[in-house]
Order: sequence, then structure tokens, then C-alpha cells
Amino acid sequence: MMNSRVLPKGHKTLLNAWAFYDWANSVYSLTIVSAVFPIFYGSLFTKNELITVFGYAIRSTPLITYATAIGFLIVAITSPILSGIADYIGNKKVFMKFFNYLGAFSCIALFWFSKEHIYFSLTFYILALVGYWGSIVFYNSYLPDIAHLEQQDKISAKGYSLGYIGSVILLLINLAMVMTAVTDTARIDAMKLSFIMVGVWWIAFSQFSYYYLPKGNKGHSLDRSVLFKGFKELNAVRKGLTANIPLKRYLIAFFVYSMAVQTVMLVATYFGEQEIDWGGDGNKTMGLIVSILLIQIVAVGGAILTSRCSKRFGNITTLIGINVIWLGVCVYAYFVETSMQFYVTAGVVGLIMGGIQALSRSTYSKYLPETEDTTSYFSFYDVAEKIGIIIGMGIYATVDLITGSMRSAVIFLGIFFILGIIGLLRVPRLELVAEKN
Repeated sequence: MMNSRVLPKGHKTLLNAWAFYDWANSVYSLTIVSAVFPIFYGSLFTKNELITVFGYAIRSTPLITYATAIGFLIVAITSPILSGIADYIGNKKVFMKFFNYLGAFSCIALFWFSKEHIYFSLTFYILALVGYWGSIVFYNSYLPDIAHLEQQDKISAKGYSLGYIGSVILLLINLAMVMTAVTDTARIDAMKLSFIMVGVWWIAFSQFSYYYLPKGNKGHSLDRSVLFKGFKELNAVRKGLTANIPLKRYLIAFFVYSMAVQTVMLVATYFGEQEIDWGGDGNKTMGLIVSILLIQIVAVGGAILTSRCSKRFGNITTLIGINVIWLGVCVYAYFVETSMQFYVTAGVVGLIMGGIQALSRSTYSKYLPETEDTTSYFSFYDVAEKIGIIIGMGIYATVDLITGSMRSAVIFLGIFFILGIIGLLRVPRLELVAEKN
């Protein structure tokens, strides 16, 4: 096997090694964020059970929502610092490995997650989130180092595809483990074992990437100015938005509707676990995992359909239409009670989930001014998205906490889709912006 030092930029093996990290890390997104862990977490608590944390009694669903918001708060604060480090140091692989292993070992530690040791448990839940997103910062920063400009779109898409395939394979294995368990205790043990499998998978398959990825291309010394470089770049972008009215209006609209989109995606499984009548724990586990797989599969077709709609009707018009559908999902979710209704909701969510994420990012890129510093603009976009998640999860948890109902919290999110639609209606169409320029 060849050493990474002899592989030039654009080499096929080097590109594949980079993309393969998606295969390694995407199991966290599907198993921990979306599927098995939310089901496991819900099984630890009875409905409306209170648990005392820092002297306050709180239900399990707002508790995990607040914990997720805290994790993303840490990510939002540290991402600009990590981005600055990634741009300057000559050994970014060390940092990528650190966050990789932090996330992976934290996933393994979730094997011991329990309400009796809630502080220990939530700490590792948050650290797994921070480890995943921290490693992604350095992973993304490798792209211009290992791929030529004309190769970047293709290899980035390949990474996404590998991540989807790998995560679904492990989820199917985990599903088989859970569904072949003959008792509730054995089913819980199978779920806990899946957390170990995620950590081991993440570490083991990332080694192929680390063998070939270079340490880094620049090798500047790390000093205080580097730590705050990312924040300075974000501030420069913020100031530049004042003169770019179309981009500013679009970014405001995106911020508003994205906080609702991301929140719905993050809490969907918890909602299904708590609010839907599945007719038994075994049916619930099977039903929720099938729902997650349904969302993943439909999302691919949804992204293609959205792309075709944007070509025919334009980006902004298509985004407005998708936001209207999201609003309908929030209203419909308030009345969902049966498993079949939840499957229908999951199918619609899958259809519009991938589409709105892909189209939002590509629309943002089209509104960018003529500049070579696109990295700073996309860093601003990513931080805005993370801050939106923090606010969205915080609001959702608070409404859930006050009303005692996740249904009320979901329908409350519909307000942000309405505001997002209003915001998008104020954004000048791309063709008008192009004519003006």
C-alpha cells in the first residue's frame, strides 16, 4: 500500500480515501441522531415521566432537546476557531483524528447511558455531537488540498453517496439485531450494542482515510491571531451583507425556515416514539426504524425532483413551495396518531428534506458576490445554520416543557415556516439580480 506522501493532488486513490471518511462517520448521523438512539432513549422513560436535573424536574423529551441545543452551541462557538486552525496549520490530520476519536469513543460510552447516571450520560451524548461536527470541519477543509477544482463536485457527491450506503448497511444490521431479540431486555441490549458498533465502525473505517490523507499543505505556526481568524472572517462577511440586499434577505429567510426544518428532522423520531400508538414496543421499534429508512430512501428522489422543479420554476419559487409543504406537515403532525399516518408523514418529510437542504445551499451560492473567498461565506452560512438549530431546539423544548406536549411544539414551528415564506417573497429573483449585475 502506498504512502500518502507520494500521492499527488487529484490522485484517484487520494480522492477515494477522502470520500471514504463519509462512509466511516455517517453511521453516527443515522444510528445515533436519527434512528436507534432516540428509540433507546424513549424506552428508558415512561410517558410524561419527570427526571431531576440540576435541581429541576423535567420531562425526558425537552431534556434531550436542550442537550442537543447545548451540543450545537459548542459547535457554533468552536467552528470558526477550528476553521481558522484548519486554514493555517500543517498537521490538520491530528485535529481531525482527535474529534473523530472523541465522537467515536463517546458513542461507545452511550452503551452505559442510563437515567440513574444522567449527567454522565448526557455529557457523552453532547461530546459525540461535538466530535462528529468538529471532525467534519477539518474533513471539509481537506477538499481543496486533495482535489482540483473540476474534481471537487464529483468527489464530494461520491462521499455523500458512500456515507448514505454505509450508514444504511449498519442500520440494517442493527435492525436485524434488535428485531431478532426475543425479550424487551434483549432488545435494549441490542440497541446499546449498536452504539459500540457505531464507534468501532467510525474508528476502523476512518483509518483508510488517515493512511492516505496528507498532514496539511501550509504548515504555518499556530498563534493567537489564528484562533480568532475565523471570527474576523465571519464579521467581514456580516458587514458585506449590508451592501448585498438580495443575499441579506435570502440569508434571513433561510435562517428562519432552516431552524424549523432542522428541528423537525432532529426531533422526528422522539415525536414518533412518544406520541404515536404503535400497538406494542416491538411494533414501535420496527415502525420507527422503517420510518427512518423510508425518509432516507425518499430523500434521494426528493432532491432530484426539487432540482427539476427549480429549473422549471426558479429557486425561490420552489423554496416557497417546499416551505408551504413543510407548514402543512407541521399542521398535519398535530393530528397524527396511528402508525400509518406517521409513515405518510415520514414519506412527505423525506421528499422535502433532501430537496430543501440541497436547494438552499445552491441558492445561497448563486447569490454570492464575485469573490475568491467563498470559504468565508459558506462558513457564515454553516454557523447561521447551527445558530438556527440552537434557537429552534431551544424554542421547541421550551414549548414542549410549558405545554407538556410535543404536538404543540411541532405546530408552533409552523410559525417559522410562515415567516420563512414571507421572507422568501421579499427576495429578488435570481434572474433579476443577474440582469441588474
